[in-house]
Amino acid sequence: MLSYQHIYHAGNLADVQKHALLCVMLDYMGQKAKPMTYLESHSGRGLYDLSSDEAVKTGEAAAGIAVAEAWFDADHPYRRALQAVRDGFGETAYGGSPLLAAQLLRDGDKMHLAELHPREGDALEDAMVMYSAKLHRQDGFEMAHAVCPPEPRRGLLLIDPSYEIKTDYERIPAIIGKLHRKWNVGVIALWYPIMKDGSQSGMLRDLEALNLPKVLRHEVRFPPAKDKHRMVGSGMFIVNAPWGLADEAKALSARFASLT
Repeated sequence: MLSYQHIYHAGNLADVQKHALLCVMLDYMGQKAKPMTYLESHSGRGLYDLSSDEAVKTGEAAAGIAVAEAWFDADHPYRRALQAVRDGFGETAYGGSPLLAAQLLRDGDKMHLAELHPREGDALEDAMVMYSAKLHRQDGFEMAHAVCPPEPRRGLLLIDPSYEIKTDYERIPAIIGKLHRKWNVGVIALWYPIMKDGSQSGMLRDLEALNLPKVLRHEVRFPPAKDKHRMVGSGMFIVNAPWGLADEAKALSARFASLT
């Protein structure tokens, strides 16, 4: 069983990049009347307490969302979703991707969330009890292949593994290629770490070689870490990127650049 627990990293700068872009995409897609489906392959527990010992120990939220929230206007989709989570769960609450997405989805939209870790899955079930989400206690890639193309067919899939399994870097391009062939209208968003040793480089070359449509690749770098982290930034590789997302990504890049 994998040991990764996101509570140590919730609200860090990687979350800021990923969640800001995710919320903008869902907000834009929600402006059309047609229903949609949100899918997530590696959901985690969905709700995090930034005052917990684990979160305080690393200080990543203090250097992340605590600083970055001021980058976003009160009506920005990410800021609205963050506030809705706090209104429901308390001032120190931080929503993972499933809970943030739930704030932006509408009646008639569907959610499919996969989480394989038993303890994280139990916590996810508790966090999402007020929302009509279908929880899958299985491998997230298997869930995505089983559900896609979803109903409603219009929608977004977030792939956000921990990369504890190093072969994920090798497997993911073929997985995304197959999912796109099954679901060519779907927005497929992959988060990945930027590692000092370039572990992600081969995966990105293989993804680019697929020549998928409307690809947006966005990367940000983090300020130098005192503890010599191997992860020096984060990226998003998005297929069928919604209109206007490139402008949001450009603005986000400028905000991150102000930190370094």
